[in-house]
Amino acid sequence: MSGNAFGSIFRVTTWGESHGPAVGAVIDGCPAGLALSEKDVQRELDRRRTGQSKVSTARKEKDRAVILSGVFKGKTTGVPISILVENQDVDSSAYEKIKDLFRPGHADFTYHAKYGFRDYRGGGRSSGRETVGRVAAGAVAKKLLALHGMEVFGYSIQIHDVRMEKFDRREIERNDVRCPDKRAAKLMAQRIMEFKAKGDSVGGVIEIRATGVPAGLGEPVFDKLDADLAKAIMGLGSVKGVEIGAGFGAAGMLGSENNDPFISSGGVPALESNNSGGILGGISTGAEIVIRAAVKPTPSISLAQRTVDVQGREREIRVGGRHDPCICPRIIPVAESMAAITIADHFLRHRAGR
Repeated sequence: MSGNAFGSIFRVTTWGESHGPAVGAVIDGCPAGLALSEKDVQRELDRRRTGQSKVSTARKEKDRAVILSGVFKGKTTGVPISILVENQDVDSSAYEKIKDLFRPGHADFTYHAKYGFRDYRGGGRSSGRETVGRVAAGAVAKKLLALHGMEVFGYSIQIHDVRMEKFDRREIERNDVRCPDKRAAKLMAQRIMEFKAKGDSVGGVIEIRATGVPAGLGEPVFDKLDADLAKAIMGLGSVKGVEIGAGFGAAGMLGSENNDPFISSGGVPALESNNSGGILGGISTGAEIVIRAAVKPTPSISLAQRTVDVQGREREIRVGGRHDPCICPRIIPVAESMAAITIADHFLRHRAGR
C-alpha cells in the first residue's frame, strides 16, 4: 500500500509534487450521470489558491483545472475522473541552498529516513501543494452530496490567541482568515501580520460542519464514520489534533451532561443537543456533523533555527521561499474536501448495502 489513495467506493488518488510539472487527482467510483464541469472544480480551487491576500503565500498559481477523463457532455460517465492542474509559478532556487539540511517541523528528515532519496524542491510530495488534488476531488464529492441535500463548510474559530465569539456564516468568505466573526477576523489578521513581520508564523483551530447528512452512514466497527473523518482530517500535513462534537471537552463532563437526550421531531427520533457531533457508535445520527482540527504554525519561517544535515552534522538554517504565515485560511477548503470525500464514500457504501 502506497498511502496515496483514500476511500473505499468513492476512491481518490492524488499525484504530483510541489515543483514538478503538475499536480492532480484521479477519482474512481463516482456514479454516472452527475452534472460536472471544470467550473465546478475551479470554484473550489480558487478558494484554496495562493496569493489571494496579505496573510497567504506570495506564490502566484492560477490553478486551472483540466478534466482529462470521466466526463462527457457535462456529466460523469462512471469511469475514473482524472483532473490535472499545472504548476506554473515555480522557483526552486531557495531550496537548492538548503537541500542537504533538514528543515525543522517539516517532513524532510522522515522522507529521507523512509526513502533514502527525496525531492527537496518545496517539500516535493509532502508540500501543501499536494492538496490541490484533494480539493479537486472534493469538488466532485460536494456536487454528489449536494444532489442529496448535504453540504460541507468550514471556518476559522481561533488563530493564535484570538478566538471567535460570534457566528455569522455570511462573514466567512468576506475576510482573509475565513472567520464568521467580523471583529475577531480583523484581530486574527493583525496577529498573523504581527508575527509575519518578525519572521515567525502562527497556528489555530478550524471547524468543519456537514449538514443534511442522513442517519445511518458509517460502519459499526473498524470503518466508523468518525474514525474515517478523523483519519481524513489528520491526513492533512499541518493538522496535529482532531475532535468531533464536544471532543476533549467531554473529558470534563458528567455522563448526564454529555449524553444527548432523544426527542421526537414530527414522529422522527432526533437529538436535543449535539455533544456527539452527529455520530454515535460510528454511525451518523442525522444531526449536524461537527469536526474541529488543531493546525500547527507554518514550519517554514525565516528565523534562524538549529538543525543537522544529511551527514548528521549540526548546522543553522534560515528557510527562504514563499510561505503562508498562517495555514488556517487556506487549509479550510482542503479540510472541507476531505470531509466531503469521506461522507460521499460512506453515503455510497450505505446505499450499496440497503
